[in-house]
Amino acid sequence: MELRVEQLVAGYPGHRAVAGVDLTIPSGQVVAIVGPNGCGKSTLLRSVARLHQPESGRVYAGDADIWQLKQRQAAHRIALLPQSPLAPEAVTVAGLVRYGRHPHQGLFRQWSRDDERAVAEALRATGVAALADRRLDQLSGGQRQRCWLAMVLAQETPVVLLDEPTSALDIGHAVEVLDLAREVALAGRTVVMVLHDLASAARYADSIVAMKDGRVVAHGAPRDVVDTALVRELYGIDADILEAPADGSPVVVPARRAPVAAAAGVS
Repeated sequence: MELRVEQLVAGYPGHRAVAGVDLTIPSGQVVAIVGPNGCGKSTLLRSVARLHQPESGRVYAGDADIWQLKQRQAAHRIALLPQSPLAPEAVTVAGLVRYGRHPHQGLFRQWSRDDERAVAEALRATGVAALADRRLDQLSGGQRQRCWLAMVLAQETPVVLLDEPTSALDIGHAVEVLDLAREVALAGRTVVMVLHDLASAARYADSIVAMKDGRVVAHGAPRDVVDTALVRELYGIDADILEAPADGSPVVVPARRAPVAAAAGVS
């Protein structure tokens, strides 16, 4: 399902975090939103997910403006994994993943075989089926993150939003999560991630959305937009841009700054 953002403006009292963003994201793509802290990445994602009311603009998932839908209707189109999600105390992995089916329940629609199928498929896809009966608080950080992803996948939405899904993960677990995001897109879903690591974004995303001061300053394929000028504009540092041997994706190597004493000519 195509995701389209038109002239979106959002913020907080005294601060405009997103200033007139336009985006079109085709179905089946992984898109990474990058930029410095405070540039509006998470506010944009929360506005798309109906968690933060924009001041103006529209967000379309397919042919529907999600802010004109009822909450349950929107939850059939878009799912969000927020930063630092909180789980009920002592919940099991299977119990957590079942929460992903909540938008499909109702007065005349109780738990069904279709719900069981969706939960089983999500557990299997994220590699946590063997942990189904374990308590979430007994697992490692990487295992817990895959369980949260399973919950989001069980919602079976065509659009999946991930807000910093690799934060606090070591490189091995981060790669597992990013590989899973690619698999989700290959299955036909649209995946939009907020990432801090520009190198990971360049390696795993089909396109990159670079933001600064609430605006999109670059949007395109990693090889087309990731260069020394963009790194300097976003983060205020110099960097070398190399090509990954396997696929030619950009590898960002920050330049090492000289020690203060050396830079000042002090021996």
